[in-house]
Amino acid sequence: MTILKSHPDESLKALNDKSLSFLVLLFSLVYVIYTIMNRSIFDHPLIAERYFFPRRVEFDTPFWVDCEEAALACYYFQKYPEGKTIVFFHGNGEVVTDYMDLYIPVFDQLGYNCFLAEYRGYGMSTGSVALGAMLKDVEKVIKAIDQPLEKTVLFGRSIGSLFALHGVSLFPNIAGLIIESGIANALERLLLRVHPAEMGTTLETLQKEAEKRFNHQEKLGGYTGSTLILHARHDSLIHYSSGQQLYEWASEPRQIKIFEQGDHNDIMVVNVKEYFQLIYQFLARL
Repeated sequence: MTILKSHPDESLKALNDKSLSFLVLLFSLVYVIYTIMNRSIFDHPLIAERYFFPRRVEFDTPFWVDCEEAALACYYFQKYPEGKTIVFFHGNGEVVTDYMDLYIPVFDQLGYNCFLAEYRGYGMSTGSVALGAMLKDVEKVIKAIDQPLEKTVLFGRSIGSLFALHGVSLFPNIAGLIIESGIANALERLLLRVHPAEMGTTLETLQKEAEKRFNHQEKLGGYTGSTLILHARHDSLIHYSSGQQLYEWASEPRQIKIFEQGDHNDIMVVNVKEYFQLIYQFLARL
């Protein structure tokens, strides 16, 4: 009887293939466990479902920012090599295309570059909405514009204020910070729509997590650049006292304007002339 024997090289190759497959599986498992263990309670799907209102809108020439689990479809108007760059984080229910025809011409006329940041799950971006992950994306966004920090200004509107405030905490040498209709207490806003028990956690746990991720007093306290706060007195979504609180936490030089006209979603339109005059004067002083 003839016994067929495998060639030593073939046996070794089969062993190596099995070892490689095992290692790939092992690393994949470790990565999944690491991701789960490092995921914030603020990534809970109930928060995404009840608090966020993403829209899907396509546009030409997106500027892609790789955030590993998601690719952000931002828009980058880059015309002035020596000019400052405004990095804008829009509000909830908005997308970058809402601002392309407005902010780009205005900042172009003023001689500034403008980067409109998009969020995961919004516009043309991939990935799913997750507040904790979106906060982590801020670092990638700021690094992606590839501009000196002393020529970079962060501008956050409404929920975008969370990301602008986080940005200056990561990069305290950023030239300027503009907050419009900003949120002083992020947890307070979330608790309007989500109860801790629904997420399998407690209020105490949420408060501790919020203290680590959304301590805006600490974030502003560590930022020594210039800050401009804009808010409408009759804001029906985020009370103007939130803007006042952010102003009190900010270091000098700082400036605040509480507009007597306008609401949360039309503050800029109703006060357009003074709104942009204040921004222009602020930027000119940097």
